[in-house]
Amino acid sequence: METRTIFRNISPLDHRYSVSDPDRELFDALAPLLSEEAAVASCVKAEIALIKAHLWARGGLSAELKDALEHSAALVDPEEVYQEEAKTRHNIRALVQVLKKKVPPETAHLVHLGATSADILDTAHSFRIREVTRKAALPLLRKLEILLCGRAEQEADTAQAGRTHGQHAVPITAGFAFAEYVSRLGASILEIDRLSGTLKGKLSGAVGAYNATSMLVRDPEGLERRYLAEMGLEPADHATQIVEPEYLLRLLLEYNVAFGIIANLADDLRHLQRSEIAEVSEGFGEEQVGSSTMPQKRNPWNAEHIKSLWKAFMPRVTTFFMDQISEHQRDLSNSASQRFIAEYITGFCLAANRMAGVIQGLRVDRERLLANLRGSAGIPGGVMAECAYILLAETGVSDAHEVIRRITLAAEKENTGFAGALAKETAAFERIQEKLAGLGIIQSPDEALAFFQSPERYRGLSAEKARSVAQKYRKLMAGHTEEGHGVS
Repeated sequence: METRTIFRNISPLDHRYSVSDPDRELFDALAPLLSEEAAVASCVKAEIALIKAHLWARGGLSAELKDALEHSAALVDPEEVYQEEAKTRHNIRALVQVLKKKVPPETAHLVHLGATSADILDTAHSFRIREVTRKAALPLLRKLEILLCGRAEQEADTAQAGRTHGQHAVPITAGFAFAEYVSRLGASILEIDRLSGTLKGKLSGAVGAYNATSMLVRDPEGLERRYLAEMGLEPADHATQIVEPEYLLRLLLEYNVAFGIIANLADDLRHLQRSEIAEVSEGFGEEQVGSSTMPQKRNPWNAEHIKSLWKAFMPRVTTFFMDQISEHQRDLSNSASQRFIAEYITGFCLAANRMAGVIQGLRVDRERLLANLRGSAGIPGGVMAECAYILLAETGVSDAHEVIRRITLAAEKENTGFAGALAKETAAFERIQEKLAGLGIIQSPDEALAFFQSPERYRGLSAEKARSVAQKYRKLMAGHTEEGHGVS
């Protein structure tokens, strides 16, 4: 088979995202798990597992024969299988023909014995998806999660304007904003890990009723369990010719949940890099260029790249759902579409890897964060209006919200800060001063004006929440490591 230069490949995954760091290292790590070579190898592994199961059913498997069988697996060349498929027009039958020539002669008759193609394909596919999830995707996600935990902790006390509907809301901290993604992504990581352990295999034949293997052994389900144990899998509860699609579907859907969380984070970071906001910025190399014509530009291109990958791969969930449907005991309408799952997982891993790089190199401008919070475009200090309303209402003023709303309008009209406009409303301000002093927030009523000029003091439990969420998920990720699920 002719070797093709990567620049003649069609998928950007095989050229655009496989030639430069850090994409190249990730691509090299994924290739042994997701490539066509890996697909053939996993099917060979399944066929060898079936031979071993048959030998155990016939009295046992010697160490020598076990070694010989495993050595045989390494002799199968995907190119040879493809050449054979050109004759048979059937991928598994081609694999069987090639493998029969590689295994010890006394075991050749056991190759594929009692199996239908899906017994090998579905089992090998479950094995491969579980492997890439645990050996590549989960370690990558865990790395990103730990980086986010670090940011949540580092910026736990960094004042920031909360934002809803694109407008300044009440104050939070930057660490609190990061902690949102720590929590959302962390929960998804744990679910991906759990669901990867539910993937199933099968050895129940052409319609799932064990017709063929019931002619070979007294306990067909026992043979199936032995076969799947070699692959580290368990049998499906009720397979037809294929494994029930919901096991894989649920895992892929959770991948997409995590993908959406990462894309949401990318979007938030992209907006915070706008010139008029400029609260964070991506790392920028000395020789990096932001625009072909505007030398000053430093675009948030990594965040945009992540969002773009999500746009390309998220819609494939439709196909995952469509692959749930198979007529009667099986049709072949998922044979082509399911091959693109490897591309989906690759795209997902590229986005997660890129986001890890963004978080690692992200610059947080604490001075700008504070200036934006205090400035609150339109009404400087206006984010403190809620605080004033709550305190005033607590003194027994039933229309406190309306009182404070009118003060914000006056502040906007007179182009003054909220604190100054509030102080002019003597009756309301005196009530608020007394309440602040009574709560111990200020030591004397004279300090009330300074309090309302310092919105960073009105941050609720944002700092504490940032730390507690980060600590929780650090521990969960550590436990995840100790259990050995997907962590190298």
